[in-house]
Amino acid sequence: MDSAKNHLAEATSPYLQQHADNPVHWWPWCEEALSQARRLDRPILLSIGYSACHWCHVMAHESFEDPDTAALMNALFVNIKVDREERPDLDKIYQTAHQLLAQRPGGWPLTVFLMPDDLTPFFAGTYFPPRPRHGRPAFREVLQSVAQAYHEQREAIGEQNRSMQQALARLNQPRQAGMPDREAIDQALAQLDRFFDAEHGGIGGAPKFPHPESLSFLLEQGLRRREDGPREQALFTLRKMAEGGIFDQLGGGFCRYSVDERWMIPHFEKMLYDNGPLLALYADAWALAGRAPLFRHVCTRTAEWVMREMQSPLGGYYSSLDADSEGEEGRFYVWDRDEVAALLDDTGYALFAARYGLDGPPNFEGRWHLHVCRDTTTLARRHGLEPREVRRRLRQARDLLLARREQRVRPGRDEKILTSWNALMIRGMARAGRLLGETAWIRSAEAALAYLRAHHWKDGRLLASSRDGVGRLDAYLDDYAYLLDALLELLQARWSDADLDLARELATALMAHFEDREHGGFYFTADDHETLPVRLRPFSDDAMPAGNAIAASALLRLGHLLGEGAWLEAAERTLRAGAAEIRQAPYGCTALLGALQTWLEPPETLILRGEPEALAPWLAVLEQDPRPGRQVFAIPPGAALPPALAAKAARAGGPVAYRCTGTRCDPPITRPDLL
Repeated sequence: MDSAKNHLAEATSPYLQQHADNPVHWWPWCEEALSQARRLDRPILLSIGYSACHWCHVMAHESFEDPDTAALMNALFVNIKVDREERPDLDKIYQTAHQLLAQRPGGWPLTVFLMPDDLTPFFAGTYFPPRPRHGRPAFREVLQSVAQAYHEQREAIGEQNRSMQQALARLNQPRQAGMPDREAIDQALAQLDRFFDAEHGGIGGAPKFPHPESLSFLLEQGLRRREDGPREQALFTLRKMAEGGIFDQLGGGFCRYSVDERWMIPHFEKMLYDNGPLLALYADAWALAGRAPLFRHVCTRTAEWVMREMQSPLGGYYSSLDADSEGEEGRFYVWDRDEVAALLDDTGYALFAARYGLDGPPNFEGRWHLHVCRDTTTLARRHGLEPREVRRRLRQARDLLLARREQRVRPGRDEKILTSWNALMIRGMARAGRLLGETAWIRSAEAALAYLRAHHWKDGRLLASSRDGVGRLDAYLDDYAYLLDALLELLQARWSDADLDLARELATALMAHFEDREHGGFYFTADDHETLPVRLRPFSDDAMPAGNAIAASALLRLGHLLGEGAWLEAAERTLRAGAAEIRQAPYGCTALLGALQTWLEPPETLILRGEPEALAPWLAVLEQDPRPGRQVFAIPPGAALPPALAAKAARAGGPVAYRCTGTRCDPPITRPDLL
């Protein structure tokens, strides 16, 4: 293959295709590119990003589209472009390396220079400007300095690389620390309390991320312990986020993070992986903590957005929406006063402006991004209207503005379909649909699962990604663990023998190809994955929950459901393997602590057997008494079940319920009032 050209034209990743016309001679990550670097004795310039990344677009425009910069890159390096969403294995390794080299967190775009022989990084950064500014060197200066160091300082680089390899090995080294206990949960709650923003909600300051795993942990622990503190921290944050600009007040769905501590101005990209867990969390908050109308509203608007904008005609969910449109960040979402006033009558505008901040100064580059400023009771009193009428007028105004916004140039959409992110949204749609009684959301989740089954499930193994129905790339730990977790949620929304079979197959593949049989836990890549500098076992959460945490939690719940001791033992080994990381930073392992809670107090599992119509009163009783961690499976009489479930049989005289906690089951219950 010709090395003097750009090789991204055939890439399936929209992010890689965005760079297919660059004058840079980009390669995708492949053996041919790696071999060429070794043959030419050139360092590898590895650039990692994703299609919705604003600063990735900026660096592409400033540097990768510039002929002079491209000529320098082509002369000095073998240049490889990677979509971090398709290759999270590479991203995790080189983000970790960046933190070791730069002594600060990474991000995107990630720019890493690798030795061609063993792919060890020897210099790393994130965004580099075309000219020196804000303490960052110019990108072309970096290119020349790195290339010079590669050829003139091999011995020093070799010494640094040996230290890097040792550091990566230490980070991944098994550390047995015994089984964690409730003290770790107490410590995490104390740490989250210390970092909690009591004025605006959320964990830490600006930039402020939603952290759905941490909020879910606070909510569940507060409810379990009957402690107002953690519970109110979660609910207060959820209210503040729902009223802030991080939530799309017109179209629904959450942006990735807020640039300010008040949740007012987001970084406008919308990611599927945030919205699935947040949808499930808001549904939990609604069901478990008072059925607040605001939380139901957030669930409804978010689910509508997912089905309207993020679900492909084939059923799967797309990955993300860009922050930019027409070359400007946030342009699609912000408003001028005159444009809003022209759409509404005088009273409607006065209400809308007071509700969403248009009666104050602009908050985004001379324009207004909508966020809730005043409650409807205050507006009703001020305008002499009933609160119901205020809500009606505001809803009408939002619909008018949304219709006008739909006529704008839309942000780009990354239309690849990722197994792990789809699994997070399947779980969110199924859980919210079940708790809020919205069957359309459950059907949406079923359609996404059907897509994954048709295009991502081949010969007992998963693929990680697809586009236009064409699957590619071997799946990772997160793909298997998240999808297993989603299936357990979907089975509670409606029973399917085929889905239970798939869950069992996923658990079997997870154990066979990912488990560290010697030390416990699961590797991020399978045993037949390509060889990389290190094979990571992630236990702490990042933007998404740790795959080991979700694997342990799902195996515990599936193991108890089916009486499979091997899965329960694998989950226990995972908790033991992650104990050292839990002890080091409990608040960073809240998903794993959720699995620990499940191990310490096995979930209450209710098996209802009977015809769906006859089971409706039983489910209605349970809806009035929701409990954290409870699993409820309504199984029809004719289901083909494995032995442990088949023993919990339907009866001729009508429905029956079996209540089990861990491995202990109570006598069958024959009347719904006895639940």
